[in-house]
Parts: sequence; C-alpha cells; structure tokens
Amino acid sequence: MKLVEHQGAELPRLHTAALGAGPANLSLAALFQSCSSEPIALFDRQAGPAWHPQLLQPGVRMQTSWLKDLVSLVDPTHELSFLNYLVSTGRMFALLNAQFDFIPRGEYQRYLSWASEQLGVVNYGVDIDRIGFDEDGFVLYAGSEPLARSEHLSIGVGSRSSVPAGLAQLPAARSFVADELSSRIGAMSRDREAPVAVVGGGQTGLECVLGLLRHGFTDIQWLGRRQWFGTIDDSPVANEFYRPAHQQFLQQLDRPTRRRLVEELEPTGDATTPGALKVLYHANYDGMLALGRFPVTLLPGRDVIHGVVRRDRVTLHAVSPAGGETFEARYVVIATGREHAPIPFDLNLWDRMELDDYGELTLEEDYSVRWRGGNGHKIFALNRARFSHGIPDANLTLMPVRSAVVLNSLFEREIFAVRDELCPVRWTPERHLALAAEPPELDSGRDLVTAETAGYSS
Repeated sequence: MKLVEHQGAELPRLHTAALGAGPANLSLAALFQSCSSEPIALFDRQAGPAWHPQLLQPGVRMQTSWLKDLVSLVDPTHELSFLNYLVSTGRMFALLNAQFDFIPRGEYQRYLSWASEQLGVVNYGVDIDRIGFDEDGFVLYAGSEPLARSEHLSIGVGSRSSVPAGLAQLPAARSFVADELSSRIGAMSRDREAPVAVVGGGQTGLECVLGLLRHGFTDIQWLGRRQWFGTIDDSPVANEFYRPAHQQFLQQLDRPTRRRLVEELEPTGDATTPGALKVLYHANYDGMLALGRFPVTLLPGRDVIHGVVRRDRVTLHAVSPAGGETFEARYVVIATGREHAPIPFDLNLWDRMELDDYGELTLEEDYSVRWRGGNGHKIFALNRARFSHGIPDANLTLMPVRSAVVLNSLFEREIFAVRDELCPVRWTPERHLALAAEPPELDSGRDLVTAETAGYSS
C-alpha cells in the first residue's frame, strides 16, 4: 500500500513492511500480492525507481539469464515476469532480434521500474531511519515521526561501497568510489592523458576501466589483488551451486564448514564477465594501434595497502609476489567491493538480536532472524545469508525461490509448492539419503521449501 499522512494517533497498520525497494523486496512483494490481500508496503530513500544507477554505464550487461527475474522460477505465469514486461511494453521483437547473450543492465533497470509501478506499494523518498518494537509490533519512524506499524519486517536495504582503510583518508578531489565515476568523469575528461588508477579486480573495476576508455582516457592502470583478473566459471557443473538442492545440502553442515565451502565458490559468482573482458582486450589493442602503446596496463597480484597525496598526484603503495611497488595517478577509482548497509533498528531492538561470531545476524533456514521476545512477529533478512545459504543469496539467481521460502514461512503454510528434483549432482552422502528424502525441519517447526529452477548462469 502507498502510505499517506496519518491523522491523529492512529498509525497505518501493515501486515509486512519492507525496507528497501530493490530487486529482493520487489520479488517478495510481487509474490506476496499474488497470494494475500493483506497490506504490504515498501520504503526506499531514493526518490524513484533505481538499481545501482551510478553503475549503469553504456554497454554494461547482466550476468544472469533473463529467466531469473522477480517471479518466474516459482511462478512463470505471474503478471510481473520479464516476459510479460517485454510483451506489455512492446519490446519483445526488438530485444529478440538484438540477440543478446545477456541483456543490458539498463533493460533490467527498466523492468524493475515497470514492476514497481505495477505493484503500487512502493513508497519512494521515505527514509526509515529508526525501527522500534513493542507489544503491538514494529514501529517505523521517518525522522522523529512514527510513520506506520507492522506485524512483520523484510529487510532488504542492500549494500554500499567498501573502502579499504589505507585509502579511506585520501582527499575526495583525487580519490572516489566506483559509484561516483559517472558523475566525476566529465570534469576529469578535461585532461584525458592524466594517469588514472582503478583499484579492484572484479566486475565493477572492469566496468570502470571500460568507462574510462570510452571517454578517451589513455593512461589507465588496473590493479587487482588476486593473481589474475578471473572470469566467472559459467560451466554446467558450476551452475549446480545455484539451485535449491545445494542450499539444502549447506543447511546440513555446521557454520564454519558452510562458510569455508562458500568462500571456495567465489569464482563462480565474484568475477568478471568473459565477454566484457574480451571487449576490454579489443579496445586496448585498438588503442595501442592508435597510440603506439596500450592505454590500459593490467596489474594483477597487487594488493594496494595505502595511498598518499603528493602535490597533484596520489602514490599508491602495493604488495606483490615480487615485493613492494608504487604507482602514480592523478585520480584513483576505488572498486574494492561492497558491504552491508546498516539496518536502522533502535538500540532496544538490536539488543534482542542474536549475532554470529562475525557480528552478523543469525538467520534460520527460512531467512528469518533469530531474536528474543518476538512473540510471533517475524523479521526476514534478504541478501544477508551468503555464508549460511550459499553464494546465490548475494545475487539475483535464486531471488524468487528465497521469496517463496519467506512467504511460506510468513503465512505458515505451503503457498508455493516448488521442487528441485532432476539434479545430476549428489551432495548428500549415501548414509543420509533416507533423511534427505524428507525436507529437514526448521528450528521453528516449519518445513523447508525448495524450488524447481533451471541451471542458468549465476
């Protein structure tokens, strides 16, 4: 529901309030509305629909199949499927004839905006900066004013850029995160021969390098901590990690083992797109033909420790297998990953939360937060279960499956009967097969729901 200013002491009452209107909560709301008439509302501090808008540079592609939209993996007939978006907006034949291997990220952004409008429950420009709890449920505050009450919460506040401590003190005139490149590149373009360093060897770093090349920069240094700028493992076997069967397997393991296995799987999702890396190599070669040298220098195996400013340059100090090195740049673009955005629980509510050994929320198999004194009021945390539910939790791959699990738990019945049966990989040892035939029970007594999903790219 869309909220209006309330009159008097009575606050609008919601069944579920969702913080953040990114893909995670849009997926949840879409499936919620298809199974319940209870009031749900999404709140987002952004003025309108947007999904990492600062990183929407020309030519950027998705890393997931378009089938992995908000709903299709659990309800392919849903009206908010990507296929229905194409038909409803008259884009079907144009997109088909373009023959994309992976659709443009800008197209996915348009799809999310369209879905948001169809839902009609997203409240943009509303900054929920405090959430409290009493015997009547959760109270959401915007500023000092209470805005609404809710029986349950879905936390999908996303992430923010992470800056290494050694680079955090560099002046903003010389150093900034990748999200700011699109707004800064115009002024930087006055001197396209200025040396620019991009720190971070992942997909975001690659997209920043490509963006600089498109704007005519001729002296780009790309530094990555790992020994090479690895591409995503998109093999059929790697994609077996991106299905509910593997999530079920992880739930049978202790927490340290889960974390170790998930960290080993990073090359299947936390790496560069092969097609984009080829584009870079082609553009770099073309640049070499025009300049007599490569405009981009790739510097793998350089762990940037810190940077210092000297006059109009930044000196970056890095450690490599060959020893210490320094690099000079006029501008430094930091693309070293992301971290969880803070959740605006008040102190009383935070005191009720159970945290794990890493200071993160402890989540049950149904993505609910383990906390004290809830008395039936549930909190679900989306995009925060990477080390408990597997590497797909941090991306779009199994988003509708997660939404289905949450909704089955929220309403305490199997609304979405979904399956994952035809799996060529056996994760569970033979002695456990009899147990695995039945879904494992959750701590709360509810059954774990699995989903039938195609083995497409993560």
